[in-house]
Amino acid sequence: MSKTSRPKSRLRRVTPVFHLQTKESDCRELTAHLIKSARKSGHLSLSGKGLSSVPDKVWTLDSLDEAEIRLLEVKLDSNGDGDNWWQNVPLTNLDLSSNILLSLPPDIKNLYALTSLNLQDNGVTELPEEIGLLTNLTYLNVNNNKLIGFPESMWRLTELRHFLASHNLINEISDDIADLVMLQELDVSHNKLKLLHPGLGFLIRLTSVNLSYNELCEMPPDLVNLRVLLELNLSHNQLTALPPMGELRRMELLYIDHNLITAFPDFTGCEALKEIHMSGNAVKEIQAEHISGLSQLRVLTLRDNKLTELPKELVSLQHLVHLDLTNNCLADVPNCLAMLPHLQTLHLQGNPLQSIRQDLVRCGTVRLLKHLRQCLDSELELTIPNCEGNGSGNFPDKYSMQNGHVLNVASRKLKSVPTEVFSSALEAEVCIVDLSKNLLSEVPKGLEKLNLKVSDLNLSCNILQKVPGFLGSFQNLQYLDFERNKLSDLPKELEGLTRLKELVLSHNRFTKVPSCIFNLFGLEILKISNNQLTEIPVEGLLNLKFLAVLNLSNNDILQVPPLLGKMTQLRTLEISGNPFRQPRYAILEKGTGEILSYLRDRIP
Repeated sequence: MSKTSRPKSRLRRVTPVFHLQTKESDCRELTAHLIKSARKSGHLSLSGKGLSSVPDKVWTLDSLDEAEIRLLEVKLDSNGDGDNWWQNVPLTNLDLSSNILLSLPPDIKNLYALTSLNLQDNGVTELPEEIGLLTNLTYLNVNNNKLIGFPESMWRLTELRHFLASHNLINEISDDIADLVMLQELDVSHNKLKLLHPGLGFLIRLTSVNLSYNELCEMPPDLVNLRVLLELNLSHNQLTALPPMGELRRMELLYIDHNLITAFPDFTGCEALKEIHMSGNAVKEIQAEHISGLSQLRVLTLRDNKLTELPKELVSLQHLVHLDLTNNCLADVPNCLAMLPHLQTLHLQGNPLQSIRQDLVRCGTVRLLKHLRQCLDSELELTIPNCEGNGSGNFPDKYSMQNGHVLNVASRKLKSVPTEVFSSALEAEVCIVDLSKNLLSEVPKGLEKLNLKVSDLNLSCNILQKVPGFLGSFQNLQYLDFERNKLSDLPKELEGLTRLKELVLSHNRFTKVPSCIFNLFGLEILKISNNQLTEIPVEGLLNLKFLAVLNLSNNDILQVPPLLGKMTQLRTLEISGNPFRQPRYAILEKGTGEILSYLRDRIP
């Protein structure tokens, strides 16, 4: 047999990928430069070093003796790095993530000043009792380990703000967790929890709770005490019901997908709720009273449930953008869904619909809404025969308005609206008024009758030149739209709109931002694009502490003041389409965060 044809030994082709990590090799990972950096900054990262044990010197970094300092100083000086590095700050941040640690030694107690400890992606099976001595700890990450529980001393960490323990084997959490009174974020998802003891409700500073992918069958009733909670994730459990959620008035995101819930939860009072994800349950009905007040809801996913009908009160969800009803038992859907002005996505596939042909369902949201609108007009006979818009014709009566508490006379070329219409709307307890896409040159005086009820008012696409002061008396108004009119100012009385969250003034004739806006302290969204603004009144805008969206695009702004960078709460800042030179387009293209950072760097 020739050399070329002789088979090679299998042993020669084996490459030793893994090697046994020894205590000595672990210690070598803590180099002199890492020690110097840790002593100067208080931060030590040993992430991804393949450590099977923590180098012993980590536990004595804050108490090196003179001999150790001299030895390290020689090593550092030989590389030209010597300085007064030994004049240290205590170690406050320790990152041991992405190693192969199986345990954490009791010596952790020596790091008394530690505020952040990251043990993510290891194989730790238990934490030592001594961890309870780290009384300054504010951040603890033990995600992706093999923990089955926590030592009793854990609950002494009263300064802890962020506790992340997902992807472990935890089957129980002590009710002593109530002692973590400063906790703001709790993540124990992907574990084996079957029961939560009462006590969670004492953590009144919690803003984010993730309990998904466990085996929970019920929630403790004190859950509703979490008054500042913003996000709650209970998906992929075995829950059959939820308690009334009305006390969670600040909650914005709720995930309860893939449970065993049969009744739609009572959300009365959850005025800040923006997204409800409830797919994969067994809900048969939505009670109209349970969705009243969800004026900010944008996303509602109810696919893979057992819904047989929908309440007409869904039309009160005027900010709804996404509605997913896929794979239910619906034979019909209310035509008033066509009146939802912001609806962009409507999924009805997989339902035994009788009133809508399946080919229409497959055509998508635009075609579906057009069909529903045609059916609605026929149903309520709202067509106005006089297309010149002199205010005559058939308006919705109080009975038709009672269904969704909505007065909608949009797109009718109206020049006026009779006072009687608003009287009927008052009796129907209308809270949403849509007068958009007409020929109104002034706001109808009869509208004042609804000043204590209306939460949403749409006057866009008219020919208004002036706004009456009586709108300032609308105490519950949260959404006000004046887009595409001929306005150049707003009355001072609008300062009375204390609950206003969104104001739209785009495509008008404003040369400056109306001063009354600076006293709308609850405002979250301000759109004033496509006007004639020449400057950004940053001193006034700084009063709006909750402003998250600011659109000033396509104006005549010559300069962007650096102080605008102090508005760090902004999630969206649109300033393109103005003739300023700085910041340049390359900065604008990177998004809001980069723009604000750029501006802050230029504050004198």
